[in-house]
Amino acid sequence: MTKPAASLTLFLLLLGTAAAAPATVTAPAPTALPEVGSSLLRLAGALAFVLAVFFGGVWLFKNWQRLTLNKGRTPKLNVMEVRPLGNRHALYVVAYEDQRLLLSSSPAGVSFLSHLPAGTPEEKTEASPAAIVPIPFAATLHQLLAHR
Repeated sequence: MTKPAASLTLFLLLLGTAAAAPATVTAPAPTALPEVGSSLLRLAGALAFVLAVFFGGVWLFKNWQRLTLNKGRTPKLNVMEVRPLGNRHALYVVAYEDQRLLLSSSPAGVSFLSHLPAGTPEEKTEASPAAIVPIPFAATLHQLLAHR
């Protein structure tokens, strides 16, 4: 007898023996339901996890460029100075790399006025946001009250 035929014969023999045996199926013993407190805790944990993944994805979607593009590079475009001229009108000195431009803004739009002489490296570092030191509010308030 070949090996596949022998294994088929053995299988049929076992199947016939199992079919001839009396069916004694016992029902599983009823188990107690899980506690409500632990179920609510699992539900709250799963909800917190799903919300954290969702809001983390939204934050990454909004801020992916900031995370990948500007690693250690200084910005090439800087607004050096702004002077308001009145109701919704202003002058801007804008620096891009070594160029400096004078722009005006109005309700009609932004207009180019002229090229300005190239700035020195000291001026660029003075105008960078990292070099601007904010004045504490308490010191400014004390100084204003002292003048009265």
